Amino acid sequence: MQKLLIIFYLTCFSFAIQAQVNTPKYANEFLALGVGARAAAMGDAQVAIVDDVTSGYWNPAGLLNQTNDYNGVLQHAVYFSGIAKFDYAAFSMPLDSLSAIGFSIIRFGIDDIPDTRFLYDANGAVNYDNVRFFSAADYGFFASYARKLPILGGLNIGGNFKIIHRKAGQFATGWGFGLDAGAQYKLKQWQFGAMFRDITGTFTAWSYNSDSLTSTFTQTGNIIPSTSLEVALPRLVLGAAYQFNYKKFGFLPTLDVIITFDGKRNTLFKSSLGAIDPVVGLEISYASIAFVRMGVKNYQELKNFDGTTYPIAETTFGLGFNYRGISLDYALTSVGEQTESLYTHVFSFMVNLDKKDE
Repeated sequence: MQKLLIIFYLTCFSFAIQAQVNTPKYANEFLALGVGARAAAMGDAQVAIVDDVTSGYWNPAGLLNQTNDYNGVLQHAVYFSGIAKFDYAAFSMPLDSLSAIGFSIIRFGIDDIPDTRFLYDANGAVNYDNVRFFSAADYGFFASYARKLPILGGLNIGGNFKIIHRKAGQFATGWGFGLDAGAQYKLKQWQFGAMFRDITGTFTAWSYNSDSLTSTFTQTGNIIPSTSLEVALPRLVLGAAYQFNYKKFGFLPTLDVIITFDGKRNTLFKSSLGAIDPVVGLEISYASIAFVRMGVKNYQELKNFDGTTYPIAETTFGLGFNYRGISLDYALTSVGEQTESLYTHVFSFMVNLDKKDE
């Protein structure tokens, strides 16, 4: 398996040398939306604290903190007033006392997009029967593995092998592959985490159906593409959290720091080399049954018409309920300075089972 991965990446790098490679700041950005309503409610600050099936996305090392034999989750969310749909499903289980595995699938798509290229018939009349519909969808498939390192105490490590598939109707198709690596460490009430996403760069090779676009490109004077290669550059996420309890109440503040290496971004700390985007979250629990969560993320500076700037940040909020292995979580995101039409409601449903429950 290792030899195959080495051959694959050497092939990609060889191709990159011979061709112009596109490295946009927001390649595969659908994977940055996050999974799980718990995470969404806490501003996506999860790298240090994730301890369930959603670890396959946030930090695969967290799979080792799963306390049940089987863990599954389903999530559905809509964006842009219901235009775009986000769906997520995952399953995880321990292999033994030292290792665990997980599998995840993500779909972000816009369906029923009208193709009006042939709206007018040969006589120049409008014919709605000629309108066809297509979908533009992005898929992410994750296979995760985690392992304890007993010689270092509470250190857990993990990794993802992920496959990316992107499709825009009959017009374009992309396939990509990438690797993530993560770690978690516990020291009394402290929890620390690190996640290196796209650690080798995630390559997505695009192919275009030029025949279906010839007439459109001819009218606009654009060049008809045939293939292209897109690379998602690495990003590092570091996290820390502190758990403390008071009677039946639990308090879990957490901080994640997202570090990117693709130049200046509109974040709290930025330079020509990269950017740092801090995210904070808080979870308050009662008897490990009821949860209230909140977070702050996406600090930005926006411009007024007179050229002056003002800061904004996205606040998040959510609730959770956990009873006998059943967890139902809800999150409200895109609040604060955002308009009401951009509110997003996120629901996730999680089931934890033990072999004795089968």
